[in-house]
Amino acid sequence: MAVAIDDTHRWTREEYERKAAEGFFPPDARVELIEGIVYDMAPQNTFHCTGIGALAEALRIAFPDGHYLRIQMPLALGDDSEPEPDLVVVPGRYIDYAYAHPTTALLVCEVADSSLLHDRRRKVPLYARFGLPEVWLHNLKNKTLEVYRNPVDGQYRSKMVLRKGETVSPLARPDISIAIADLFSW
Repeated sequence: MAVAIDDTHRWTREEYERKAAEGFFPPDARVELIEGIVYDMAPQNTFHCTGIGALAEALRIAFPDGHYLRIQMPLALGDDSEPEPDLVVVPGRYIDYAYAHPTTALLVCEVADSSLLHDRRRKVPLYARFGLPEVWLHNLKNKTLEVYRNPVDGQYRSKMVLRKGETVSPLARPDISIAIADLFSW
């Protein structure tokens, strides 16, 4: 009889942060903790950076005072996850998070090209399990914006795929309209 051996070490956020502080990861390492597993993140190409810039410009206008736009900074989700979304909108100001990463967000945005499957299969479901109300997946491959909403029982019940010629309004700012074409203007 064969016995399966699972030699995977599941990390806690506490272990992950301690090891990072101790220099366990090389200084130039790009990693994130998702459900106890440390994943390498792909290097950022110019399209990825441009996608982040386009979203950041739109979200700075949509979420002025009283909101903080965090770019590639951790979210503390439970005891075993610390993803680093490309952008998140959180309530308050930067100083409100001086001693701890936010544990929730009004809007999470992932810019995806080479990370598309990782973002769809691991990160979007993680955000749903923690009840984050809205996730945008800025799909650079297909030039679409995938909008996930209404998390129920760990899954998003609503998914829209928007293309150039359409607009989106963040749930937290229904009075604002962002043109999808502006997110792919290059």
